[in-house]
Amino acid sequence: MTMMTPQPLDDDGDEEMLVPNSDSVEGPQPLVEGPLPMEEENAGILENQVLGELQASRFSWTIENFSRLNVKKLYSDVFAVGSYKWRVLIFPKGNNVNALSMYLDAADCATLPYGWNRNAQFRLAIVNQMDNKLTMKKDSQHQFNQREVDWGFTSFMPLSELYDTNKGYLMNDTCIVEADVAVREVNDYWIYDSKKETGFVGLKNQGATCYMNSLLQTLYHIPYFRKAVYHMPTTENDNPTGSIPLALQSLFYKLQYHDTSVATKELTKSFGWDTYDSFMQHDVQELNRVLSEKLEDKMKGTVVEGTIQKLFEGNHMNYIECINVDFKSTRKESFYDLQLDVKGCKDVYASFDKYVEVERLEGDNKYHAEGHGMQDAKKGVLFIDFPPVLQLQLKRFEYDFMRDTMVKINDRYEFPLELDLDRDNGKYLSPDADRSIRNLYILHSVLVHSGGVQGGHYYAFIRPKLSDLWYKFDDERVTKEDVERALEEQYGGEEEFPQTNPGYNNTPFKFTKCSNAYMLVYIRVSDKDKIICDVDEKDIAEHLQIRLKKEQEEKEDKRRYKAQAHLYTIIKVARDEDLKEQIGKDAYFDLVDHDKVRNFRIQKQMRFNIFKEEVAKEFGIPVQFQRFWMWAKRQNHTYRPNRPLTPQDEAQAVGSFREISSKVHGAELKLFLEVEFGLDLQSIPLPEITKDDILLFFKLYDPEKEELRYAGRLLVKGTAKPIEILSKLNEMAGFAPDEEIELFEEIKFEPSVMCECLHKRASFLSSQIENGDIICFQKRPSDKWKDKIRFPDVPSYLEYVKNRQVVHVRTLERPREDAFSLELAKNHTYDDVVEKIAQQLGVEDPSKIRLTPHNCYSQQPKPNPIKYRSVDHLQDMLMHHNQISDILYYEVLDIPLPELQCIKNLKVAFHHATKDEAAVVNIRLPKQSTVGDVLNEIKKKVELSQPNAELRLLEVFCHKIYKIFPILEKIENINDQYWTLRAEEIPEEEKNLGPNDHLIHVYHFTKEVSQNQVQVQNFGDPFLLVIHEGETLADVKLRIQKKLQVQDEEFSKWNFALLSLGCPEYLEDSNVVSSRFQRIEVYGVWKQYLGLEHSVTTPKRAYTIVNQTRHTLDHQAVRISN
Repeated sequence: MTMMTPQPLDDDGDEEMLVPNSDSVEGPQPLVEGPLPMEEENAGILENQVLGELQASRFSWTIENFSRLNVKKLYSDVFAVGSYKWRVLIFPKGNNVNALSMYLDAADCATLPYGWNRNAQFRLAIVNQMDNKLTMKKDSQHQFNQREVDWGFTSFMPLSELYDTNKGYLMNDTCIVEADVAVREVNDYWIYDSKKETGFVGLKNQGATCYMNSLLQTLYHIPYFRKAVYHMPTTENDNPTGSIPLALQSLFYKLQYHDTSVATKELTKSFGWDTYDSFMQHDVQELNRVLSEKLEDKMKGTVVEGTIQKLFEGNHMNYIECINVDFKSTRKESFYDLQLDVKGCKDVYASFDKYVEVERLEGDNKYHAEGHGMQDAKKGVLFIDFPPVLQLQLKRFEYDFMRDTMVKINDRYEFPLELDLDRDNGKYLSPDADRSIRNLYILHSVLVHSGGVQGGHYYAFIRPKLSDLWYKFDDERVTKEDVERALEEQYGGEEEFPQTNPGYNNTPFKFTKCSNAYMLVYIRVSDKDKIICDVDEKDIAEHLQIRLKKEQEEKEDKRRYKAQAHLYTIIKVARDEDLKEQIGKDAYFDLVDHDKVRNFRIQKQMRFNIFKEEVAKEFGIPVQFQRFWMWAKRQNHTYRPNRPLTPQDEAQAVGSFREISSKVHGAELKLFLEVEFGLDLQSIPLPEITKDDILLFFKLYDPEKEELRYAGRLLVKGTAKPIEILSKLNEMAGFAPDEEIELFEEIKFEPSVMCECLHKRASFLSSQIENGDIICFQKRPSDKWKDKIRFPDVPSYLEYVKNRQVVHVRTLERPREDAFSLELAKNHTYDDVVEKIAQQLGVEDPSKIRLTPHNCYSQQPKPNPIKYRSVDHLQDMLMHHNQISDILYYEVLDIPLPELQCIKNLKVAFHHATKDEAAVVNIRLPKQSTVGDVLNEIKKKVELSQPNAELRLLEVFCHKIYKIFPILEKIENINDQYWTLRAEEIPEEEKNLGPNDHLIHVYHFTKEVSQNQVQVQNFGDPFLLVIHEGETLADVKLRIQKKLQVQDEEFSKWNFALLSLGCPEYLEDSNVVSSRFQRIEVYGVWKQYLGLEHSVTTPKRAYTIVNQTRHTLDHQAVRISN
């Protein structure tokens, strides 16, 4: 098809679509930024899904004049797969990344009912028009819903590759996009009751807590574990948000006895998590281990101490056994779960075979046996015992060295309903294992991950009674499933879908399944009766039952209240007393906060004059002395009493009333009650009101005290003039009758304050005064004190109130503690703010104050400080994603910030040629300086081995040298936050390298074998070494031993290897070292190095390595702090 540009169905403008800035993200991504909205607590109204036949189709989209597209985003025509409508969304110039961004979008999302969702497997492709085999394709699977209407790839392919006409993706300025989509039709029912349909309820998702929900459901459905949690000691005085045992007891109780889905907020708060943590998706295995350790600790000293170990702890034996001599070394280790390889294994048994596979230690890799020297040996793992509940973590994620990134393994991997770990005469068991225990297991639950490396969705298939009945626990929804869905469909691998669109070729589609098993839980058959036990109310503490039943009753009351809400109207009645209480304290603009006045819940069919009797009982004001006024929202966003109710109004039912500005009848009614009181403070008849009368409200301002208060109200004639009521106002204020006063009309306060002087001799009508208007008045300021007060008149005071902002100022070193608070103004300039903070700190030069804004999501300082005068006002400093913070962080610099911004600060570790100590040197130079300038500065600050020594600057990370900086490189872009900068003297032998000499990298390393996989860990100080032509390893070893000053006995234990991509190739003393190294550019990243394998010893150099560990936002460790 020829590309047309359809309008988006939902007409969403670019400025309203929040998109991620995700240069590094490669996996499928939603088109959304920041945390998703928190799910509200509801009554569990969900849709059920009955799966129908699978349908698949291919859509092709030809986009002409592609390079001349001048739009940020572009939608394809709508196409249908089955009854579902879709479209492709692309960002031709990238969605804030330097790559084409492409997504599949639910085209009709704006017209779908609440709670809709649909699951699709899809492949998006950019066709290579020169060679179809080079077509760029990416697969994904996603559950589309009202929160995630589109899904795909922010970095689909580099723009440089797409726009390169020699690559074949853009021919004749035409781009061809293809979308293969496969869906299962579902029948959606408006109301689905998980409890009614399955007997179980789900857990609410707080934003990104599906991984936690799937684990909690699995643990809950191990009754022995649930019973142990119920028996953990708690008291009626405990708070669930501060007690993990009580929060978990509460959660399990609600899952067992409530009829609707259960919230997890109490539990996550007991973990010490904030909102930001709830939106950070973590790893199920990591959470499982951290939670188990925390519960194990909480159970100590109680009747359930040891439960975690009894259920989940097994033991295996690591052994090394010499082949030619009688020597064997063993080490017993416990485990709560086992990590099994998926890659290269067809099923669980193949993974166990690999787990216990014997490694031969021979040749260069011989084992040093105490008393026997270097010996051939075999190394492996055997199991001493397995736990009653066996948790298997499938290694679906691993690091790809070639691509230098984490990848998900979606290969097909089978797991049985029954797992026999005694197979083949107990080949997995150690000689010490108790063979009387039958290690036959039955599958209890399957935890599934759907998605890619960067994110996805978790859910669980569980059979609670180990019967043939399986259930899928997917956040709030629980559904019955068959064994095929729980097992075969979670194996992973590829799935083939037939082509159903007759307009195209009928070649079947093959999709990689992105949903597959990630964790398996097996229960030993001999222990199942003990573990799948009965748990009832007698296992639950009485105080917990009372507390939770009370909570449930309150929840039921709220539910009934909501269910009957359509029969009632809430009437909020404001009185003079409310205005006196609020104005000048809680409210300064308008008249009253209606959420703080008396409200009545009245049946809609009740006549208003009957309602007045309710008011008479409440306030003690006879019906005949009440007059009610309707409120109205004006165009300038103020809210004022607008008109009095007439006798005809009061004869109507309250449900027929609506506000002047509202189209909704009876939802909520706001009224002002006008009452007059006599000298004895008893209510008296109200004056008659005519069309010429205007109800005005008055506020009194005291400039000396900077106070505003409510003075009262008056009915005035429209033809009257303000000068005629001055004596009355003086009386209301307690002034002398002839006191000169000034009048101002409070007109509006959004987006800015508008308060104008009122002409005393003009009529109220000519000044456009109407019902509900507010007149502020004050004494006329005398010349002698006019200049001594901050806000001499009402407009200046209201402007101050509108813009004032209390700011909590903190240091970067203590980001959670207020250093002090300041009252500032939102319209304060940058200079105003730093000057006020400098005054508070006693800093003479405000330009030495550097500020950093606050991140409202993480509750931490933002990573980048505010540049000098880069923001106009305080309000801009406090703004974060449409939220206003009240926190700023400060630093006091030793030089002015404008000067500092032109300067680069570097922290360099200087390694002396002959001394063990390393000095950390702080260098401060203009940003345009070079590496040579840095080295010259270092020479001035350190002691050199000789005056004319030459230095070089290295970039070191994780005990490896990543770069040798050229002398002329500018320092502006050098980063010392993640990398250690190291300066050192250049040895004489390196200054005159021969044509066949090599300068190689030498690193220390240890080697660990974990589950038959070799893992190399570097440590210590890396260094450079010259290798001469023909030089053997024996020669090189002598020079290394001399350089490192290692004793002979210790050095004899060291092994030497050539390492490439983490794989060691051990060298013999006779090997010519130079022949093993490729000639590589010195200033590039080295792929090969000479490794020194030996035990980790304390490094001789004593200095603090700066920022050795890299921190990213992609992953943060699970933290349970309580």
